[in-house]
Amino acid sequence: MYAITTNGRWPRCRFTSVVSTLAPLALAACALAGCSPATPPQPAAKAAPGAFDFEGWDQNLGGVDSSQYSSLAQIDKSNVGRLAVAWTYPTGENYLFNPLIVGDTMYVLANKRSIVALDAATGKEKWTHPNEGQVGARGMSYWHSADNRDRRLLYINGGFLTAIDAATGNTIESFGDHGRVDLRIGLDGDLSSVRALQTSNPGRVFGDLIIMSLPAGGAGYASSPADIHAYNVKTGALTWVFHTVPRKGELGADTWPAAGVGSFGGVHNWSESTVDVETGTIYIPTGTARYDFYGANREGSNLFGNSLLALDARTGKLLWFFQVIHHDLWDYDFPTAPKLLTVDHDGVQVPIVAQPSKQGFVYVFNRITGEPLWPIEERPVPQSDVPGEKSWPTQPFPTVPPPFARQSFTDKDVNPYISEEDQAKIRELLRNSRNEGLYTPPSLQGTIQMPGHNGGANWGSSAVDPRKGRLFVVSKELPVYDKLRSPEAVFAGGAGGGPPAGPPGGGNRPPPLPPPNADEGFVAYVAPVDFMIQASTGLSAIGPPWSQITAYDLNKGTILWQIPDGEVSKLAPVTGTGSHAPRGGVVATAGGVLFIGTSSDRKFRAYDADSGKVLWSSDLPAAQEGVPAVYSVGGREYVAIAVGGNGLFTQSMKLPEAGPGQYMVFALGEAPK
Repeated sequence: MYAITTNGRWPRCRFTSVVSTLAPLALAACALAGCSPATPPQPAAKAAPGAFDFEGWDQNLGGVDSSQYSSLAQIDKSNVGRLAVAWTYPTGENYLFNPLIVGDTMYVLANKRSIVALDAATGKEKWTHPNEGQVGARGMSYWHSADNRDRRLLYINGGFLTAIDAATGNTIESFGDHGRVDLRIGLDGDLSSVRALQTSNPGRVFGDLIIMSLPAGGAGYASSPADIHAYNVKTGALTWVFHTVPRKGELGADTWPAAGVGSFGGVHNWSESTVDVETGTIYIPTGTARYDFYGANREGSNLFGNSLLALDARTGKLLWFFQVIHHDLWDYDFPTAPKLLTVDHDGVQVPIVAQPSKQGFVYVFNRITGEPLWPIEERPVPQSDVPGEKSWPTQPFPTVPPPFARQSFTDKDVNPYISEEDQAKIRELLRNSRNEGLYTPPSLQGTIQMPGHNGGANWGSSAVDPRKGRLFVVSKELPVYDKLRSPEAVFAGGAGGGPPAGPPGGGNRPPPLPPPNADEGFVAYVAPVDFMIQASTGLSAIGPPWSQITAYDLNKGTILWQIPDGEVSKLAPVTGTGSHAPRGGVVATAGGVLFIGTSSDRKFRAYDADSGKVLWSSDLPAAQEGVPAVYSVGGREYVAIAVGGNGLFTQSMKLPEAGPGQYMVFALGEAPK
């Protein structure tokens, strides 16, 4: 929406919208910002461990830069067909996450939520650290001292930031309170009323800090503020705090009702964040304010919800931001890490940050100034007809690059692989619902949302090739039916008007608590999630492709190629459908290969990064989850994946029983000479 940028000496407040009706909001932002002196991003004194070398995999998504790219090239287009399983390691149960590799050691989650150290070349156990309670499901962080004598793993366990010795697995007693820091410390108010803040986002290491984004702590109206905390990795001391919902007197506070500021929840970075170690900037994409689908209690644009934040990683100071959804009503939180590249833009080398989204857009900015690389236009969108709701009149639309996902669901898109009876019911639902395209708000009548809030991009779903300025996005094509209901109807278990062929909505749950600032007579509407999965087949109401891989050239802002991502085994010999709601991330390599796994056909594939052609595939015993890890030990390159369960939205597909959860590690059929 607007940004605070620097020109090398003094900051300037810049209004990026092109709609004059929003000018007062921009002026208010400038007034709050005060245009006081600020320090522009400066090169870091030293790079954070594992950052920007692209060779190792000692951080989630490869490095703190979140590139999901490896500069290793032993495995390339010419020999990837010789990949074979080098070793496997069973998880015991389906407790698994994205592995880290430091030197010759791989760190994984397995064996009843234990952290396990393995020999990265053989899979042999080195040590095990047991945990009680939940462990963050998407990975952990690694830090080492300058002399490499102090090496630590940091992860979330039961709502506590936990530190263990990477060499032994022993608890670091000097960190926090006997190895743990309660993430609630630093929040305002009575912490005893806030439940443990468990999150799967492992945070980001920068220097001697680990920067953690707190979870919303609940999906209802009453949830915790999702502030951003930075902790000292040696002591666990809280170093700085950024309020994602501004407090009184802070920039953006006027975009919320005065009543309740400090109590609003959501606006959380549940997914991933990215550090530019050269400038000491952390890029944090934020989520939706609570409640996700009804916002009568939070009139305004709701900063910093649904925004890309650029913060000084040392201090937490806001450098610039851009809000891509004003007053979100669709749960269109940013689901994936921002990607850093330097591109040739009109003959000029420009450092950029690219942010894929659930709604199928890629937003591209100069990562130093926050200036959009191509125009982003404010356009009118459909408005809410729900009592009390004041939806925002416009939303930002990128003009370049083109979207990677479908953004509408009409009669012509109905799934041809479900029965004619089910097709007829879906068409009737489309006719009787609000269905006015992207950003049609939830309604009492019922609304078709495409992509739904589990569509588009998601965690781990994008990678870059920094040599060529390319972005690769794996996306899901999944609609959702949003029908607001009174809490009494939900409590009674009445879905009331959902898709006849879909799963039941509502259920026997207590009515939601109203928001803290609710006026008398406020109705705490809820929208029971309905992904329009057909009970008879387990397939989506919309036709294929159900997932796609899109390759962008961000030098030009164009799509190089786009193909379906895998298949659905039960529809064979039909091809080109894409896997049904896969959660396999993507990795790009200097060998010109993309690695991506799928669920509804249980395959791991290697693609030609230049064309999208499948170069190799391997059957898997279960669904592939998370992001592959690419690493080298003893001169041999390996690719590791986590495998377990049947995957997302497969309950009615009648898939063969899944094999045991395990880590599978691939290498060329013979060790290099």
